[in-house]
Amino acid sequence: MRTAFDFSQLYRSVIGVDRMADLIETAMRSDGDPNYPPYDIEKTGDDAYRITLAAAGFKAEDLELTAQPNLLVVTGRKGRGEDEEERAYLHRGIAHRAFQRRFELADYVVVKSAAYADGLLTIDLQREVPDALKPRQVPIGRGEGKAPERIEQTEGRRRAA
Repeated sequence: MRTAFDFSQLYRSVIGVDRMADLIETAMRSDGDPNYPPYDIEKTGDDAYRITLAAAGFKAEDLELTAQPNLLVVTGRKGRGEDEEERAYLHRGIAHRAFQRRFELADYVVVKSAAYADGLLTIDLQREVPDALKPRQVPIGRGEGKAPERIEQTEGRRRAA
């Protein structure tokens, strides 16, 4: 079964989709264990989201959250304590391995807060569209009998009539 897609047709015919194609390729590529650590993504409002990541066995100091434009990276590195080396496990089912989980963020999505409690890292996100990009109402004035200005073209030059 073929798992690679060729986006060259998009690159030739549509301007500005290179980022979208890269996002699709990244999402389809599986790096490491795609199921570790498990996480949930929920929509908590019109432009609000929450990521809940299960990091059992980690302390808050073992976790690192890095927010970049259009990218959120959660890294976990378990520090080996002295009591950890002295333990002799018969079965070890709680994963303590290091991880890095990357989340591609849409434009204008920013991290608002993060909290760690009971083995769950909760990250709240919010889409904040700049005022200049939000739709706005344009008032329509009355012309009061005045015709709009017409532009005429003569001999390669433009002049207002």
